Amino acid sequence: MDTQEKIEMYIKMLKIRYFEEEAARQIRSGMPGFIHSYVGEEAVAVGACSAIREDDYITSTHRGHGHLIAKGAQLSKMMAELWGKITGYNKGRGGSMHIAAYELGVLGANGIVGGGIPIATGAGLSIKIDGLDKVVLCFFGDGAVNQGTFHEAINIAAVYKLPVIYICENNLYGVGTYQPSVRSVENIADKASGYGIPGEIVDGNDVLSVYEVTLEAVENRARKGEGPTLIECKTYRWYTHFEGDKDDRPPKEIAKWKAKDPIKRFRKHLITEGILNDKKDQEIISGIKKEVADAVKFALESPEPEKEEALLDVYH
Repeated sequence: MDTQEKIEMYIKMLKIRYFEEEAARQIRSGMPGFIHSYVGEEAVAVGACSAIREDDYITSTHRGHGHLIAKGAQLSKMMAELWGKITGYNKGRGGSMHIAAYELGVLGANGIVGGGIPIATGAGLSIKIDGLDKVVLCFFGDGAVNQGTFHEAINIAAVYKLPVIYICENNLYGVGTYQPSVRSVENIADKASGYGIPGEIVDGNDVLSVYEVTLEAVENRARKGEGPTLIECKTYRWYTHFEGDKDDRPPKEIAKWKAKDPIKRFRKHLITEGILNDKKDQEIISGIKKEVADAVKFALESPEPEKEEALLDVYH
């Protein structure tokens, strides 16, 4: 990975952070729907998506803004979608939890826990049937591993050696349930052995480590027809399950994970390598803050869909 690629990763991580913080402010000011903040998990989306190509696919979750930004989504069209405006990625019909952007290979965020896992497997099957040189990244949370879709979909992918990389973002909590208390194995990656596929554990707050383990799964397995990989990224969401939810997590635990801020860690790495300095850092941050502000302006000034359009784009 060259210098410019690392800077691009840093920029995307910052875009996710500032977009999410602004989205939380917008929801408090009257934006409809719910916001599930991705703050704290930026290294997973950026590290993983940096290991695939533009024409590859991803499936996302209810906490999906970071995945879309990491795949190259425009902040303006995303903010417009959150506001339910016609200029959004899905003309305001998807909202926060159901954004899709097929032109970017984003097969959709999903409000159903574990709902994206069989979609990713289906996409992987289509790739194999059509003989395409593509892969699918499937993002899901730790709470999804106890859903039947997790087991059924990964079993199918393993049997048919589908080019899918299953990426579990283990942030320790399924809504407010501490996940180790409802799981009999310590590591989610250990479940891979039940399907005869590799299971990898990675520090989900280290963007380069996530990139490297994903690249290995993509290039040395998925693209070569060797089948899927299960990657467990150990990370932590800084805020509540959704904006406005009650937070019962231990304050010391939250503080401990915030000290592992993935953006600060990567910034330190870039400075140490001589890739970044304070002046350049401030220029990048200023540019991103302006882009986020422009996205809000674009969204607020965009028109809402007409009532007559309510049944358009609906499959019968």
